[in-house]
Amino acid sequence: MKLPRFFGKKRGHRRTGLAVWGSVGEGLFYAALVAAGLIFGGLLLSGAMGEAPANGAGAAIGRGQAWWLWLLTLLIPGALLAFGGSGLVRVIRAWGKSDERRAAAVEIPSLLDTMGHAADEAPGHPGVPTCDDLVNSPGTILRYRLPIESPENWTLLGFGLFALLWNAIVLVLAVGAGLDLMSGRTDWLLLALIVPFVAVGIGGLVLFGRAFRQATAVGPTQIEISDHPLLPGGGYDVLLGQGGIGNFRSLELHLELEELATFRQGTDIRTERSVVWRELVKEWRNVELAPGARFETHVTVVIPPDAMHSFASDHNAVKWRLVVRGQPERRPAFLRVFPLVVFPAPAAAVPRAKRAAAWQEVS
Repeated sequence: MKLPRFFGKKRGHRRTGLAVWGSVGEGLFYAALVAAGLIFGGLLLSGAMGEAPANGAGAAIGRGQAWWLWLLTLLIPGALLAFGGSGLVRVIRAWGKSDERRAAAVEIPSLLDTMGHAADEAPGHPGVPTCDDLVNSPGTILRYRLPIESPENWTLLGFGLFALLWNAIVLVLAVGAGLDLMSGRTDWLLLALIVPFVAVGIGGLVLFGRAFRQATAVGPTQIEISDHPLLPGGGYDVLLGQGGIGNFRSLELHLELEELATFRQGTDIRTERSVVWRELVKEWRNVELAPGARFETHVTVVIPPDAMHSFASDHNAVKWRLVVRGQPERRPAFLRVFPLVVFPAPAAAVPRAKRAAAWQEVS
């Protein structure tokens, strides 16, 4: 008889350990989160909502406890309790059920609904996304100004939210410790808890400051185009404007074709991205930007005659985009993405020989 193994290694579709121990370990993990939320919440409530002094400034602070202080106090413990509690419920409901039965549960179709929905289709072009959101902003020189999809903006927003929420918790802990000190008590456990929280809060502010400095120092990137939507084989005038201060070692403009596939792996929803085609439109070296001015240049972007048109469905997508890659002299490189929509070529524009060959291949 083999002894139970707490740790197993996956080998292809087989596992060396029992699935029940995996469920036990997952349940213990979520139970630890619930326990941490209860303990942390008790410490915060005892420190921030303790009994205020009878007189003096401390009494005024104690009587002035506002509702937002309660909210900030229970923010992190509430998140731990919600995450741990939902995980425990999921483990208990899946206990003793096979993978097939869990996959056929009622909750799985609701997960599939989050796999994304196809964009609105262009009239007369099934499966081709509309470009209404890309042509609603007129340009200053050319006809349209393209919207930007910069991952740096999400990074800046994430750092900002983390620094704000974390330092709000630090403020609550500091208020609780201050009330204890003013009342003549010293809560050493609360003081020991404040020290690492302050260190993490300072680190979050530093990361947010660096991301904000990079976003503001590099400056905005603007692209205008002469027409939209685009057609295979067409050439289009593009205006690239780059703001900022200092020197750029390189500034590149690429035309890219990206494929996306959204699928379910187990109970997780995954989206795989791959750039299947890339063409360098133009590259500039040693670009010097003066304060109050920006770098502007006109280039011509040509869509290949045999290019695949834009496509969007619930689980797959083909996206065209213009990508600006820059390397400042003393700062990290940056990436700015501008989406495009390419319509199918008109039937009259396709050579007759190519249409006959495609028809033979299909039949």
